Amino acid sequence: MENSSKKQGLLPILSNENVNFKREIVAGVTTFLTMAYIIAVNPNILSQTGMPAGALVTATCLTAAMACILMGLFANLPFALASGMGLNAFFAFSVVIGMGISWQTALTAVFIEGIIFILLSLFKVREAVVNAI
Repeated sequence: MENSSKKQGLLPILSNENVNFKREIVAGVTTFLTMAYIIAVNPNILSQTGMPAGALVTATCLTAAMACILMGLFANLPFALASGMGLNAFFAFSVVIGMGISWQTALTAVFIEGIIFILLSLFKVREAVVNAI
């Protein structure tokens, strides 16, 4: 009996004969260039709330990189993930500036919301709601 399983490793997708490493690099660079504006725009919007601009640039880069890497490694999908410009504008101009809530309190609310949605997904509540509709 012939063993037809592919070589497994950190990046098993690269062992597929239809995958070209050069094409993957070009795709990654193209995706980065498409999203590079976020590195400037996101900190510019959020710094108007009083957050330190330098820390925002670092956080924007690190979170986008981490999200893209995790998406590629665990989901094996070519999706690029980064901060949404609409959500950060709402956060900055409506919640912090418009409602007068401190950016620290608003970020705490975003963190708690994230934990709640993770728990809803882990306990399959999200799936049950979607199936009920």
